[in-house]
Amino acid sequence: MLYTIPDYYKEFQCIADKCEDTCCAGWQIVIDKKTLKKYKQIKGSFRGRMFRSINWFTGTFRQDKEKRCAFLNERNLCDLYLSQGEEGFCKTCRNYPRHIEEFEGVREITLSISCPEVARILMERKTPVTFLTYEKEGEEEYDDFDPFFFSILEDARKEMISILQNRSISIQIRTILILGMAHDMQGRIKRQEMFDCFSVIEKYGKETAENFAKQYIETQKNKQKGLLERKLFEKLYDLEFLREDWNILLQETEALLYGKTEDAYMEIERNFVIWKSENPEVEICMEQLLVYFLFTYFPGAVYDGEVYAKVQMSIFCVCMIYQLWMARWLKNEKMLDKEEMTDLVYRFSRELEHSDKNLKIIEQVMEKKWFLLCSDDGLR
Repeated sequence: MLYTIPDYYKEFQCIADKCEDTCCAGWQIVIDKKTLKKYKQIKGSFRGRMFRSINWFTGTFRQDKEKRCAFLNERNLCDLYLSQGEEGFCKTCRNYPRHIEEFEGVREITLSISCPEVARILMERKTPVTFLTYEKEGEEEYDDFDPFFFSILEDARKEMISILQNRSISIQIRTILILGMAHDMQGRIKRQEMFDCFSVIEKYGKETAENFAKQYIETQKNKQKGLLERKLFEKLYDLEFLREDWNILLQETEALLYGKTEDAYMEIERNFVIWKSENPEVEICMEQLLVYFLFTYFPGAVYDGEVYAKVQMSIFCVCMIYQLWMARWLKNEKMLDKEEMTDLVYRFSRELEHSDKNLKIIEQVMEKKWFLLCSDDGLR
């Protein structure tokens, strides 16, 4: 079994009660069957607390009115851990914030940016992220798994990450390039011309692709795009809200950015772009986020063939975070620090990545071509 982790993986260490938030509130924590069976066998003075704090029918920890886990005390520490040690954790609590994607012979482990500490590590990182691979014994086989298609996706993702980390060109050009690659690959996949995907990957690594992206930007300069951002932003209201304050944040952002005319939005964005150019770390943060979402979700296309949708989803997530940053910058009278940027990153991630329902909704939305760049074979 091959394991892959980001190079900052071992930098993470839970800061427990020093964290500005808690991972033990806001969503249901599901207990795996093996641990649930172990909990039923607990004896001693903690047994009563254990049985009162678990919904045995649903296999989840009970929550109070504020959606805090029944074991979370007033100091934001886990009483279950304090009583039973790490062995008392269920699989969910033991793994978080590790996010695991499994494929045949491959296990990819990332750290979820829904954790404030992980988001901080990623947002403060200045160098490009690399991924480390190592091998351990053990293999698992999956039905309906296409190893050849998966190898194509791995090659494509590797090239896309290389493009995203090319800081000699703007993040806008980099984004257009990975979108164009996914767009052209999708056409080959639908026509069952799988081998041609390799030529598409190679094509987008050339200088001609970069020139094409620059020309595309020139043709779009005078086109207003605020309407697209608003339509995409409105999709966030279709999601289930895991925390009440998320809905408040969305409404505030919408009022600040889209409350007037489209021309007013474009003026806000132009001024934000000027501010961003004076603060180059913002583009680095966007790069790190694009790499994070792409690495996490792109290989899942091996099961549904939706290559373009997976890339669009990565861009959508960063685009929406960008909108949140821009609204906060405007609210702060054109000021925005890294701490506030990080706060908005992990809050967005919590709402999207900790709900299977929300992920499914966005994946389905992204099957529509929102960021259509060119006709198939537009780049030669």
